[in-house]
Amino acid sequence: MPNYFAFQWHITEACDQRCKHCYIYANNPGKMPASMAWSKMQHVVDQCVAMCRKFDRMPEFYLTGGDPLLHPDFWRLVELLRDMNIPFTILGNPYHLDNDVCKRLKRNGCQRYQLSLDGMRSTHNWFRKHGAFDATLAAIPLLRRVGIETVLMSTVSGRNIEEIPDVLDIAVENKADVFAFTRYVPAKGEADNGIDPLDYRRLLDACNQRMSEYQRRGCSTWLDRKDHLWTLYAYEQGEFVIPDDAIPGVIYDGCNCGNCHLTILPDGDVLACRRVNGSRVGNVFKDTLSRLWLGPLERFREYEAFKKCGKCPLLAWCRGCPAVAKAVTGDFYGVDPQCWRKADA
Repeated sequence: MPNYFAFQWHITEACDQRCKHCYIYANNPGKMPASMAWSKMQHVVDQCVAMCRKFDRMPEFYLTGGDPLLHPDFWRLVELLRDMNIPFTILGNPYHLDNDVCKRLKRNGCQRYQLSLDGMRSTHNWFRKHGAFDATLAAIPLLRRVGIETVLMSTVSGRNIEEIPDVLDIAVENKADVFAFTRYVPAKGEADNGIDPLDYRRLLDACNQRMSEYQRRGCSTWLDRKDHLWTLYAYEQGEFVIPDDAIPGVIYDGCNCGNCHLTILPDGDVLACRRVNGSRVGNVFKDTLSRLWLGPLERFREYEAFKKCGKCPLLAWCRGCPAVAKAVTGDFYGVDPQCWRKADA
């Protein structure tokens, strides 16, 4: 098992945007944004730390929302984490970043700041709001100047898949430390995310070739091959080989849902993954996280139950994205619709 446990903590739903692919407002555009009270935030920190001590792991906090900087007690929270010597990552927007804010984030232990870039200017602004593209790029040097790692993340769908290699170019040109992408998880009422499996493989191939060329030139930007179908691609390319000493039944990599990751929402609800619809397993104010991890989260760790992955030699390293599979097939263990590997191959 890894030596960490990742908590994606949505401390508020307040946000300057209403993105077209946002989970919070996808099925309820008129929803009033919720935020967690300060006393409850302290309880959450205590719960997370207690769980990690019990299982001999280090806590990793990913503070998000909404935009976490809009929470009225945001700075009290990060100062608490600083005093406990717990570093954190922020998944947020660029709109409230300036030199002073970035310096303050760094002083309080912020290691990295993830920003979204979902296409070239017109496409990204269509997803987010007017001016969002330029605001995102303007935030990169502010963060880098104080030593906070910058991550540019794209959400890929049929709407923007053709633009992603160009977004990679933008990440490199603007000296982002990391570029990555994940796939859009269809919301209720959508049949799929509009991505053909072979088109998705071509995207991985294009980005891999482009990044390899950048690396040959000494580029400092790192392509985070976050989607687990990168493992299938690397396997086909001969870049990933199943280790001879791999132990049958042991999970080495792939989706962290139910394993070393969970999500906490502003109302305290605990989810196996924010991207997996229907993955609520309890509430942090009514249950202990340790009990949830050893209890309800077990249903996301039945690895042999994967319909297609269970028969694949890459089961212990890949498993695609169960969130996309669940959204499209209704089954967490269903077939990842973008996996191009034939079931009997």
